[in-house]
Amino acid sequence: MNVFMIFRVAVRAIWRNKTRSALTMLGIIFGIAAVIVVLAIGRGASLNMVAEISKMGNNMVMIFSEQRHAAAGVRGAAGEGQSLTASDGLAIRRELSHLVQAVTPEVRTQMQVVYAEKNWSTTVYGCSTEFSTIRNWDVVEGSFFDELEEKQCARVCLIGRTVATNLFPNDDPVGRTIRIGNMPFKVKGVMGVKGVGGFGQDQDDAVLAPYTTVKRVLQASKFPDNVRHIKLSLYSMDQLDEAKREIGLLLRQRHRLADDDDDDFRIIDMAEITSTMSAVSSTMTVLLAAVAAISLLVGGIGIMNIMLVSVTERIREIGLRMAIGATPANILGQFILEAVVLSTLGGALGVALGVAGAQTIGNLQGWPILVEPSSAIGAFLFSAFVGMFFGFYPAWRASRLNPIDCLRYE
Repeated sequence: MNVFMIFRVAVRAIWRNKTRSALTMLGIIFGIAAVIVVLAIGRGASLNMVAEISKMGNNMVMIFSEQRHAAAGVRGAAGEGQSLTASDGLAIRRELSHLVQAVTPEVRTQMQVVYAEKNWSTTVYGCSTEFSTIRNWDVVEGSFFDELEEKQCARVCLIGRTVATNLFPNDDPVGRTIRIGNMPFKVKGVMGVKGVGGFGQDQDDAVLAPYTTVKRVLQASKFPDNVRHIKLSLYSMDQLDEAKREIGLLLRQRHRLADDDDDDFRIIDMAEITSTMSAVSSTMTVLLAAVAAISLLVGGIGIMNIMLVSVTERIREIGLRMAIGATPANILGQFILEAVVLSTLGGALGVALGVAGAQTIGNLQGWPILVEPSSAIGAFLFSAFVGMFFGFYPAWRASRLNPIDCLRYE
């Protein structure tokens, strides 16, 4: 019996029990569909996250202050724990101008902003005049504050689109005076729409002011030169390793650290953040795909169960085939092929359902999705493997039957 004849017999056997065959395929269909949906959403979210993180800055590198402790583990006074200063940023800009395009110290505080009868809680960022260059964030109305205003601790600010919408739904914000906390600030401009950041925050829900003003006026800090972190923009990311090394040496020198002292700062670049977030996303996708793959295991067990039932129901048929010349290999091939046809048909339907489901979920929830052909093809081939693997034992049992006993079977 050739392969074509075995295939025809297998399809006829499946067609004779359409309802049972359809129910058997459900496990495979939903298992494959679940895997496709999970991989599509996970891959799409990963790529979208990388794109959003890249929007956070232009060749950006961040330097964070590490907490310092006094002898015997006693922490110093408030503000002493921050090892970075605005002067460090100025030194980096001055000494490493061949590598660094722009530098801004940065501090932030959560404040209530008020205009007339409207108020809004937002994050106030203290920064320098080079902030917009580093963050690749342009002013669309008005202008950015200048260096003189930064030095004089001027009470001026720029607002993000979210803040502008909530405080000035019908007015032009530029030139208006708002209160940040209890202090009046003049709005110099409105920033362009930045959108949701890589960590899910609304980047437009922000107020920008000179860091000198935020430290001295809003925070009334006893250590006005200390900053939370420093952001800088490189001319090229090809110089990243060199820049990180030079920045580290300069800061160690400025902070008077001995050779055996640990750094009291951390240097993090966007590539490192992107890599970390992608790794987390990939891990979650793999875990979810593993959970979805359990459905395939259940579907495979269902195929094995139905094939065992089919062998029992068709014992006399198996005996007749053997009596007229069918070999054990023919019987083995017939039942394995029936299982493979069941699983591959279920796999094809599962791929179609998975692609449609991923598109539907993406459209309804606004989630980014990416259905890769390789994942669809891989899922389909895996479904064929499931059919072959779980169909082998029933087929082997059928091929080992004695034709005389089969013909006597009632």
